[in-house]
Amino acid sequence: MKFSASAIIQGACLLFVITFATAVNAQNGGEPSDQTSQPSQWSPATSAGQQQASPPATAGQQAAQPGQTSQDNKDHQNGEGTSKDRLFYTLPNFLTLENAGQVPALTAKQKFKIVARSSFDYVEYPWYAALAGISQAENSEAGYGQGAEGYAKRYGAAFADGTIENFLTSAVLPSILREDPRFFQSGKGGFWHRTGYAVSRIFITRTDSGGSQFNFSEIVGSAMAAGISTYSYHPHADQTLSNTASVWGTQVGYDAITIVVKEFWPDIRRKIHKDKVQQQP
Repeated sequence: MKFSASAIIQGACLLFVITFATAVNAQNGGEPSDQTSQPSQWSPATSAGQQQASPPATAGQQAAQPGQTSQDNKDHQNGEGTSKDRLFYTLPNFLTLENAGQVPALTAKQKFKIVARSSFDYVEYPWYAALAGISQAENSEAGYGQGAEGYAKRYGAAFADGTIENFLTSAVLPSILREDPRFFQSGKGGFWHRTGYAVSRIFITRTDSGGSQFNFSEIVGSAMAAGISTYSYHPHADQTLSNTASVWGTQVGYDAITIVVKEFWPDIRRKIHKDKVQQQP
């Protein structure tokens, strides 16, 4: 499969997240570690200007109103409705919002801008270099051959695959269909509840108006990306319908794993930060 190297790395990340998140969740008694903000789901009552009931603030904390975030969240989000966070302090995570409440919709220009920022981030170049190296070692898509030429072809294909898929699923189709490409972290409930919520975002997404609908951008966009890449610059022997379907399924699975990691990454980040603070004299 074309994305096998990436899937292996993401699988390792997911295993780490499951282990870490389960431990953190058990420590917190099954509750999220940051309860200072409202759930991210949109509701008609909020849009009508009515305030939803919020839990009383704990000692030393002030309950946030919808659309507000805790200081920790503010440190990782900006005023444009996107994020400046990075998964594991490395990979761009600019379309994930933590307990954001109701936020303004992104314009088409903003969607393309943030996707371009993510796709051509300085981290992406060594990331795809590593994936191409693993693919070369596995001799996947043997039509590329070996040696420097084979590696260059794999590197270019991996970069093109990721970039095309990113633009189709997070910029082009969301702009046409008026869908919101951002992932709104839940941060509520136990491990399996949050995992189910994260995976469901593959099939359900927000609209620019704040409603919910089938995630055409992800499902159709990843299928389009698989078709474009397979039948344009990949080896002729791999240009088959079955391989295209395999790539499509692998990409959707890859995105599902990534979303689960995004759901629990804020908990892990806060845990790491807390441990660092406690270790300081």
